[in-house]
Amino acid sequence: MENKEKVLQVLKEAGEPLNAGKIAEISGIDRKEVDKAMKALKEEGAIVSPVRCKWTAAE
Repeated sequence: MENKEKVLQVLKEAGEPLNAGKIAEISGIDRKEVDKAMKALKEEGAIVSPVRCKWTAAE
C-alpha cells in the first residue's frame, strides 16, 4: 500500500478531520511524505477541508 492510500485510509477511519501532523503520527509515515500524499489527494479531489488546516476523505 502506498503512502497516498494509507493517508486516505487513516482519514476514513478517523471519523473526524485531521491535520497532517496527526495523520503522520497515526500512520507512522514521515511528515514530508504525508504532505506529498495529501497534495496528490487534494489534486484528485479525494480529500476535502471542512475546517481550516484539517482534512477528511471526500464523500
